[in-house]
Amino acid sequence: MSGPVRAGVVTIASGRHRHLAAQHASLAAGSRRPDTWVLVAMDDSELATWPERDGLRPAVHPVAREPHGLPLARARNTGVAAALDVGCDVVVCLDVDCLAGPDLVAAYADVVGRRPGTVWSGPVTYLDPPGPAGYPLDRLPALDAPHPARPAPAPGEEVDGANPDLFWSLSFGFSAEAWTAAGGFDEAYVGYGGEDTDFGRRLGAAGVGLGWVGAARAYHQWHPVSDPPVEHLDDILRNAALFHDRWGGWPMGGWLSEFERLGLVEQRAGRWVRTAERVSAGRSAG
Repeated sequence: MSGPVRAGVVTIASGRHRHLAAQHASLAAGSRRPDTWVLVAMDDSELATWPERDGLRPAVHPVAREPHGLPLARARNTGVAAALDVGCDVVVCLDVDCLAGPDLVAAYADVVGRRPGTVWSGPVTYLDPPGPAGYPLDRLPALDAPHPARPAPAPGEEVDGANPDLFWSLSFGFSAEAWTAAGGFDEAYVGYGGEDTDFGRRLGAAGVGLGWVGAARAYHQWHPVSDPPVEHLDDILRNAALFHDRWGGWPMGGWLSEFERLGLVEQRAGRWVRTAERVSAGRSAG
């Protein structure tokens, strides 16, 4: 890209207002603020009046809940379209639970500006619960401990040819060129699970590279979760079957195997199906 690069951030949210407020503060405190911040409010009318902070206010775009659940894929597509419509050359999608590291926006703007044919991801650290004062936004790098299941290049390093099945939507940046080639997220995925791995496959099928950039670091705020996520069992079964129909393999294999061990699912005629009408929460994890 020649000339100044205009960078936008897209966040999709439903609830999670405290986490969103902390992300807002982290974006406002970054070495480079986003030129546009798009907030997609999924079935959450309270976000329509989200306030300005330190001169940074989001452009809010509402999307309705679908019968099967929250439309995560459609929400991301909506947010990216909004960012591109106002002239962003680089778009960063950042999960509502993630704090932006001080150089996250600047790093994505730099690498995508130089190498727009690749979709870039940055390392994500899963944080412990915060203290009474919250997370220290001015000392986030001191908490750095990237997730071990994903590449984690050091700041200043870039890794090409990443495994598309390791793509995740917590933090990634791209050009309009790469987004258009991949076609965005498949909106047939509704609710929890599967759309990230599908998007990674779509990138590969479109000939779009996937890389990791060490300078674009994010920090995932702690919240309780179930492991395995039994409250999302039906979403996972539905979306896994859709992925299988698209690509011929099963995503989320670890969860499916754990559901099977718990007696919640089984394979019949080559498909995963529910075997229990009621499920209880799995063990809690951060």
